[in-house]
This record gives sequence, structure tokens and C-alpha cells, in this order.
Amino acid sequence: MTRNSLAIAVLLGSAWAMPATAQQATDAIAPEPASEAAGQDAFAGLGQAARDAITSRDQGQPVTAQNWMVAAANPLAVEAGAGVLERGGSAADAMIAVQTVLGLVEPQSSGLGGGAFLVWYDAESGELTTLDARETAPLAATPTYFLNDQGEPLEFYDAVVGGRSVGTPGTPALLQAAHRRWGKVNWGSLFQPAIDLAEDGFAVSPRLADLVAEDSERLGRFAATRDYFFPDGNAIAAGDTITNADYADVLRRLAAEGSDAFYHGQIAEGIVDTVRNAEGNPGLLSTEDLARYRVIERPAVCAEYRDHDICGMGPPSSGALTVGQILGMLGGYDLAGLGAQNPESWRLIGDASRLAFADRGRYMADSDFVPVPTEGLVAPDYLSERGKLLAGDDALPEVSAGSPGWSHAMLWGQDGAIEFPSTSHISIVDADGNALSMTTTIENGFGSRLFTQGFLLNNELTDFSFETHDDAGYPIANRLEPGKRPRSSMAPSIVMKDDKPVLVIGSPGGSRIIGYVAKAIIGHLDWGMDVQQAIALPNIVNRFGTMDVEQGTDATGLTQALTDLGFEVEETDLNSGLHGIAITPDGLSGGADPRREGIALGG
Repeated sequence: MTRNSLAIAVLLGSAWAMPATAQQATDAIAPEPASEAAGQDAFAGLGQAARDAITSRDQGQPVTAQNWMVAAANPLAVEAGAGVLERGGSAADAMIAVQTVLGLVEPQSSGLGGGAFLVWYDAESGELTTLDARETAPLAATPTYFLNDQGEPLEFYDAVVGGRSVGTPGTPALLQAAHRRWGKVNWGSLFQPAIDLAEDGFAVSPRLADLVAEDSERLGRFAATRDYFFPDGNAIAAGDTITNADYADVLRRLAAEGSDAFYHGQIAEGIVDTVRNAEGNPGLLSTEDLARYRVIERPAVCAEYRDHDICGMGPPSSGALTVGQILGMLGGYDLAGLGAQNPESWRLIGDASRLAFADRGRYMADSDFVPVPTEGLVAPDYLSERGKLLAGDDALPEVSAGSPGWSHAMLWGQDGAIEFPSTSHISIVDADGNALSMTTTIENGFGSRLFTQGFLLNNELTDFSFETHDDAGYPIANRLEPGKRPRSSMAPSIVMKDDKPVLVIGSPGGSRIIGYVAKAIIGHLDWGMDVQQAIALPNIVNRFGTMDVEQGTDATGLTQALTDLGFEVEETDLNSGLHGIAITPDGLSGGADPRREGIALGG
């Protein structure tokens, strides 16, 4: 058992009995010395505040601050963002520093070769908005792109590994779009922390080392990828110091020339060459696809829950809609009275999730290409009616999509697209009161496994449905089309009360992101947990009928009761990466998921 898994198992035992005191959680922790040493080696250069934040996370205590806070998946990235906030930068400025460091030290999850969704609360205007930097399908791609010569869907990893799965990256354009709207600090300076780490070297974290070892066969298929992650033929190990001069060069170009340097000229040509010449599985991405890419500003999608508005990213993300549906259906049930340990609470949450995922599979996709009943899906009357289906005593024997109000009559088929877990999440509140929630990804761990100019390229196109129609012949809303953005489960969220943000949260985790985020919000609003306790609460997720229960935690004590209620139950690893900030009358309170390596840091 690793240090983090031990911490979770012990901490979450007390979490079931919430509200537990932070001291109770502290007294329960007993890290394993070997894993502790490995973690110290990997983060040997951290300042004392970051080290204290790691201790707080593992002891189940939130980090508190008065002025600003950043929470993200790697301490080196969090320190970079904290440095920006400390010198008066905005949340958008800090995000750029955090993201560019994450792309270096946590390359398996996000980076320049991927995309992101950003939710922004503007303190001066009181407005919420979102930026869509989801990857786009190449203009040369067709709806049958992921079918073989017999018209059958490709096996998932046959589609993923190589150029076929690569969509046009959106993250570099997002960095500039956010800075132009909300930045305060000089653009070029925000890249310096990542440039310094790339040139001077950074220590490989235990998580990165473990994931490289686990994925060695796929990573070893392409020379550039192999050379970086397996120098001298050996996989990088925790504590090894590595450099990335190519990444530093790309960042310098971005710092000097803006995101146009990525989408035109040498960098763009290098990306296209890598994709189109990927041995065994070439793709269709072109320099035109890169040159045409644009970030889209979209209105936030909000759903009502317990006198709060749960707000986030609308289509092409299914995150805000599905989280909002789950919570909206639960609004008529007393989860606070039932409590976190009660199997009845999880029956309600699990079946609400199944109903929401049925709607997700039928209706949710890129609304620039297909009509999506966005307002109808989160309308209080519709969710109240759907919620009545939960009134029984046992698991629902079956679920199906509902009929939300909308003006379009087309019938959509049910989608079975796979979305595997990876991704990263950043939460930031700055000294002016602006709040940023951003989930960022290259999709599967290590994306397409194609490495170019110091960064990995995404496999985002495999988030489309491989099939174009369902068995009944109805078209699938999330089918691939040229220029379209694949549906996502990323759910960067800002919870509002009386038109002010009270919680900034999100998570990686593929399609389980939705359940992780809903769980944390319920833990905070219904069960009275602080943000660290809500994040660390055991994960129990139901998407398509099976109740997934986090192994190695006290949640497994509910396995038999959930089985008796009629669920098929599977105990499994549910490796969320929730990072959140609660905004309270007393100041800021931050939490980071003990299942990963991140921290919250404030000032």
C-alpha cells in the first residue's frame, strides 16, 4: 500500500462518521516510511509552505488563507501559480504558470498538446462565463473514421495509439484567450517557472514513474516518446532528475510570439508531421486544422440545488449538465438526514446518476453541430419528475433517457463512447475575488503516445462515438464530424450562493469525473464536510448500472447492503483527483485529493 492509499484508507474511515474533526483524522495517519522517502526525493526542492500543504492534505486538514489560493495536481505547479498570485497576478495569470508546469511534470495528464474547459467568475462584474478549448476533429475526418474495413468499431487502443486519435489542440489558444480577458501580469513572464524547470531539471514524481512503467509497451512504440521516457533504455524512476530542452524552446516561442507560434509555422508543422507519419496508425491532422482553431466563449450552465446554483461548462461538455441533473433529481430527498454512511443515500445518488447518464448518452454532444436541449435537461420541473423515479426502496431495474423540453423533434440514438480516466484539474481564487475552475486533458494517460517538441499529443478523437448510428438506426449525437468537438465529461464547477462563489471544484477521471464532483458537492453541502473532507470522502460511482465502490476504503462496508438493494457492485480503484477551494466568511479553505500528489496553497 502506498503512502497516499494508506492515508485515504485511514482518513476515509473517519470520513464516514462526519462531521469528524481534523485532529481525529490527523491522529489516524501513519505513513509508510519507504513511500514517504520516495515522495520527499521527488519534491526535494519545495518550499516549506508547500511541504506543510502536503502534510495538511495527508492529515485530512484543509489549507486556509485570507487573500488567494491555488489547488492543483502537482506541488511544483502549485508553487508556480502561488508565486504569480503573491505578486498580484490574477487567477488567469496563475493558471498559465500552473498549466505550463503541469505539462512538464505531469505530462501524462495535460499539456500543450491537449485541450481544456475553463469556468470564470468575475468579481468586478459578478458574471460567470466559460471558455471552450476542446480539441476539434480534422476537417478531413469522416463519421466512419473509427470503423474498420468491415464496418465494425476499432478496438479502443487500436484507435488511440498513434496519429488517428489526435485532434487539434486547444490549450495554447486558451492560455492566451484567458490572459487577454483577465490577465494582469506580463504574458511572457508567466512561462518562466516552467522554462526554468525544463532547463534546470525536475525530479520525476512517484506517480509519473509508476504510470510510465505501467504503460511501457505503448510508450515504447514511437522513437521520440521512447527516448524521453526511457533514456538509456530504462524507464524514468521516482526521484530521477530530467530536463526537456525542446519544451523550454516551445515555451520561449509562446512567451515571445503568443499562441500564434503554436498554430502556425515550425511548431504546427512539427505536430502535423508527427501525426501524419505515426508508424502503423497515421492521422489526418493538417496545418489548416491548426490555423483555423478558435477558443469559444459560451454561457455557463447552472442547476439549482439546496439554495445554491451549481454552475459549469455546457456542451460539448456533459459535465455541468450531468452533475446538475444528478443533484437536481436529489433535491427532494433528505440526504443530510440520511448521512454519508447510509446505503439509502448511495442508492439515491447511484440511480440519479444512472438516469442522468441515460440522458447524457442520448442528448449531449457539441451543440454547434447538433441541437442539444440544454435548458430542458436542467429545468427544475423536468428534474423533479425524473427524481420521482427514485422514490422506491430498491435499485431501479432499468433506466432510459427522459423527454426534456425542447423544440427539436429529431430522435437520437444511445451513445456508447468510451472515455478513459486521465486529465487534471486546477482551482484558483485570486486576491480580487476572481475564481477559476479549469479541467485540462490529453484524454487517456499519455494521450496518443506521440511525443513532439517536448510534449505529448492528445487522443481526444476517441471521445467520439465510434459508431454513427445505434442498432435502431437512429443517428448518434456524439458521432464524429469534421471540425466537431467530442463530448467530454470534464466538469469544472463553481458553486454559487446569492450570486457569489462558495466552492470552486473539479476532478480528472474520465466519465467518472461527474460522480466524483457530485460526491464532493454533496459532501460539502449536505453532509457538512469541509472541502478537504468532502474531497477525501470515499468514491461510490454508478454510470451505467454497476455500482463502483472504492476499494481499500470503508466504503466497501456498504458492498453487501448495496447488493441487497439490487445493484451489481464492483470494488475497484477510483482514482479521483479533486482539487477545490471553499470561499467562506472567514476566508479561503482549500483541499487536494490524497489519492494523487497535488496540494492547495494560499496566502
